[in-house]
Amino acid sequence: MSGTRLDPYSDRYAARTHGMTASEIRALFAVVSRPEVVSLAGGMPAVTALPLDAVGSMIGDLVSGHGATTLQYGSGQGDPRLRERICDVMALEGIGVGGDIDASPDNVVVTVGSQQGLDLVARVFCDPGDIVLAEAPSYVGALGVFQAAQAEVRHVDMDADGLIPEALREALLTLRAQGRRAKFLYTVPNFHNPAGVTLPVQRREEILALADEFDLLIVEDNPYGLLGFDRDPLPAMRSRAADRVIYLGSFSKTFSPGLRVGWVYAPVAVREKLVLASEAQILCPPSLTQYAVARYLDTQPWQQQIKVFCELYRERRDATLDSLAALMPDGVSWTKPDGGFYVWLQLPEGLDAKVMQPRAISARVAYVPGVGFYADGSGQRFLRLSYCYPEPDRIREGVRRLAGVIESEIELRETFGGIDPASLHGAAPVTVRAGDLSPDPGTAASHSATGGSSPAADAP
Repeated sequence: MSGTRLDPYSDRYAARTHGMTASEIRALFAVVSRPEVVSLAGGMPAVTALPLDAVGSMIGDLVSGHGATTLQYGSGQGDPRLRERICDVMALEGIGVGGDIDASPDNVVVTVGSQQGLDLVARVFCDPGDIVLAEAPSYVGALGVFQAAQAEVRHVDMDADGLIPEALREALLTLRAQGRRAKFLYTVPNFHNPAGVTLPVQRREEILALADEFDLLIVEDNPYGLLGFDRDPLPAMRSRAADRVIYLGSFSKTFSPGLRVGWVYAPVAVREKLVLASEAQILCPPSLTQYAVARYLDTQPWQQQIKVFCELYRERRDATLDSLAALMPDGVSWTKPDGGFYVWLQLPEGLDAKVMQPRAISARVAYVPGVGFYADGSGQRFLRLSYCYPEPDRIREGVRRLAGVIESEIELRETFGGIDPASLHGAAPVTVRAGDLSPDPGTAASHSATGGSSPAADAP
């Protein structure tokens, strides 16, 4: 065999494997599972808040009473009963309500989590060298899929209100001038991962208008839309433009990630391609987990359970924000999400979250460095904190440990160079722009010299 000494198979791999890289989050999994480490890294839902006895009995009954069906192969598109229940879930965000004639269980494709849905979309639409537009920062799992498909990811700026329509227009005009077009825009409009911001209704309308003007397809990834703390869900973009939007949903955040059940909701022509791609990949989604989710939606008060999750995550969000305000040194800024799982934190100029990570692990606290959320490797000053899984006391302890690590980093940089001490006082809040991480006043909470947290909008 040829190849290299380290990998004798290297000359046999497909070219697309060169775009496959380890996720920052998955690489942390072994570390964060250690009990002495406070993990503020992974977006793991608090499944212990579920009625576990009822769920266990339900799954046991599916096997003992219906095993001939639940343990057998199923439809490549997914179980029809589950697809009907998925439409009930999407109706909470306006999909299939008010004349959406394309809203039908026939256009739902059940997937092994929404991550497989992302992969199917990339398989159907992306050839090597194709352009995909995505927010800066963007979900690390999506970037991994697009890079594995050998697509070119071009980031579009965000601010306190999410994706900036003017920045999207500029990106589309640039592509038009180059004689090129984007295959689609990938967006997480609700409680963005990792930034935590939510796209207002007005901006959704502006972006959909741009999609019409430039003949742009939108991939709307919405695992967090029902997990708002202070208001009802906003209308999904899919509810306003049936022919322009491919919608990705998941039960991983509102029920169980271990069951690995998600879906893609697409226009009929796209749905046919997605089903063929999925059948070639997995034959069919697992029958047992599909039946389990359908039975859960049929027999359990799932909407009330979502409210339980929201109150639990609100408490943990509050513990995170209160601890950050009380403990973080000057010059550190963070977002204030009103739903979802994440806080996006900016370090003082001169600090690098990836470089700092080993010292944080030594201090027994874990986070996700910001570089993983940018296709171009920028975002060194940013990190993501997840508050969904730890108890409030653990969150407070984790933030205390992290604050100590950051203080030590600041002292090192002040002593040996690389950071301007003047930049730590009255630090401007955070905004995130593709290739431009400059401060933008008034868009995030910033720890001031007086030790408080100034109220401001939620910004990446």
